[in-house]
Formats: sequence, structure tokens, C-alpha cells
Amino acid sequence: MNIAYLGGVGSYSELALHAYLATASEDDGSQLCAYPTIPQVLQALRQQQVSRAIVPVENSVQGGVTLALDSLWELAPLYVWRALVVPIRHALITQATHLSQIQMVLSHPQGLAQCQVWLATHLPQADLIPVNATTEGLPQVARDPAIAAIASIQAAEAHGLPVRAAPINDYADNCTRFWVLGTTPPPPTPAPTHTSLAFSLRRNIPGALVQSLSFFAERSINLSRIESRPTKRSLGEYIFFLDLEAASTEPRVAAAIEQLNSHTETLHLFGSYAVTTVTTS
Repeated sequence: MNIAYLGGVGSYSELALHAYLATASEDDGSQLCAYPTIPQVLQALRQQQVSRAIVPVENSVQGGVTLALDSLWELAPLYVWRALVVPIRHALITQATHLSQIQMVLSHPQGLAQCQVWLATHLPQADLIPVNATTEGLPQVARDPAIAAIASIQAAEAHGLPVRAAPINDYADNCTRFWVLGTTPPPPTPAPTHTSLAFSLRRNIPGALVQSLSFFAERSINLSRIESRPTKRSLGEYIFFLDLEAASTEPRVAAAIEQLNSHTETLHLFGSYAVTTVTTS
């Protein structure tokens, strides 16, 4: 089995992937396939170049990962096999002997945003350069002591580069939720506890969204997340992503989704899945 992920050795996606493989016996002997961007990861899955893909979808500090959400909508149907909540411990990786030498810091936009207070305090002189993955800037770090990267300690170790400070994330409880995805619905084990879906409305009229959400509220189905993304067709038109704390096989959930389907323009059901919280030493 081939599994696509973002970045390379030591990326947070790779760490999440190994946590998944530790509990997924059907993936023994899997080949890990790194891609440079989130859309390319999901394109590889949609085109069946790989059997599974793992992408970050939400961070506890910076919210939804918009590239992942947009790609999931555009490439549907894709199905969530598992969710993993992974602690994020950012490190400043550089060959500079003093922080004052650093002129440029490279990382994924989420990595830069999650360390913005630390960077403003300790590296006010440095230009912050967003790249596609936290590990993308490490080859430049190896060549130039004026460049630093924000990535995991494991990434620094894998590339033989020194860590100058860690952890540097602004919030100690920083974590990211990853989805493991396939092109078919997952098996029923482990027992699913959450369901995710996305929909667009037929018309932007008062009460349209409230009515959509009421289908769940009136059945006592808790929503753990709601997020909007533009449809990219017209200003003011949105796609809504929902996470439900229940499995779609429950009769009340199935009834709510069926009612929602008749009310929406387009509905994508990403399926039901279990959530694993990853612990690190």
C-alpha cells in the first residue's frame, strides 16, 4: 500500500502517518510517498496513484488548513479513515551560532503563524518566508547559516542540523488534527465516533444556514466544528464544513443528513471515523 503525505522525513505529516501505521495493521509494509504540497497529496489519492493520503485539516491555534479544505471539496468524493490529533512542538533549526546572524526564517505558513510572538521577540530582524512544508527549507539551512527553518526536532535530527531553540510555538498545547483519507469508505472498525461533511446552499437568503444546522440541533447531535470557505464563484457565497460528534450509521444522524441533502445545493459526506490522540514523550 502506498500512502501520500506532505513534506519529507521529519515533517509533522510523516510523524502523524507513523502514529497511524502503528495502529493500522492492514498497512504493514506500506510505502510512504512524499509530495511537496497539500493539493498534490490529495490529487495523488484522487487519481489512485496511492491508496491512502494524510493531510493536516485543522490547528488548535490557527484554525482550518485552507488548502486542505478547498482541495477536499474540489476532489470529492474522498473519505476519512481516521483522524489523528498530534502535538506540535516547533524548533528553530539553523547553523547560526547567534540569533542575530539569522536574516531569513522559512516554514509552512501555519508554522510561522504559530510562532509569531516568539519570532517577533527573538528574531525581529528576520524575514519570514512561507514555504509549502515545514521541511522544505532545510536544504537551504544546511547551506547558509543566515537562514533558519521552523520544523520538528525529528526533522532536524534526520537532516543532521542543529536545533537552536525548542519549543518555540507560542502556545504550549498547540496541536494539529490530521485526516487519513481513502477513495472508498473505511471499514467499521475501529468504531466511528465522528462524522464530517461539507455543503453549499442553493440560495444566500436569511435563515438558510440556521435551517441547515437546525436539522442536527433538533435531534441533539452536537457539532464540534463549523467552518466556512468561499465557493470562489461569487463574493458572499460559502461552503460550510461540519464535524458531528456521532456516526452517520446512527438513525438520527442519517435522518439529519438526508434532510440536509434535500435543502442544499451540493453535499459531500466525508464519512464517519474514529479519532486517535497521539501522545509524545
